Amino acid sequence: MRARTALIAIPLALGLVACGGGKDDDGAGKGSGGRSEAIAVKDSGLGSILVDGEGRTLYAFTKDKGGASNCDAKCIAVWPALTGGAKASAGKGVQSSLIQEAKKSGGAVQTTYGGWPLYYYVGDAAPGDVNGQGLDGQWFAVGADGKLVRSGT
Repeated sequence: MRARTALIAIPLALGLVACGGGKDDDGAGKGSGGRSEAIAVKDSGLGSILVDGEGRTLYAFTKDKGGASNCDAKCIAVWPALTGGAKASAGKGVQSSLIQEAKKSGGAVQTTYGGWPLYYYVGDAAPGDVNGQGLDGQWFAVGADGKLVRSGT
């Protein structure tokens, strides 16, 4: 599974860079690089999950603890962090009290929800894709209540 993921991730990661989803100094995806900094809830085959303003699924990593990211540079290449210069706004269905920020090394600010740092998956090619769901038993979409959605794995 990891080999297949890596084969998919490399061309998709290159596509993100080419399309303006570049990297900050710490390797995190830029929130202003074509990604909206709004967070909303959308119904999917997994139930109601968090998405960005463009409808792209947002994930959490089970190894993250206390609002801090444990996703290293190799990890960030496949799971770009939701980062930006301004605090993410709460869209439809989102509890604004669950939106927080966490500083990453290099100064970037990563958006968290319910204590979970948020990420994209480079294997999600279009809004609504949930290809990262359950990967390696450690990556899950996030529900409106801030809990991991473990169904559909």
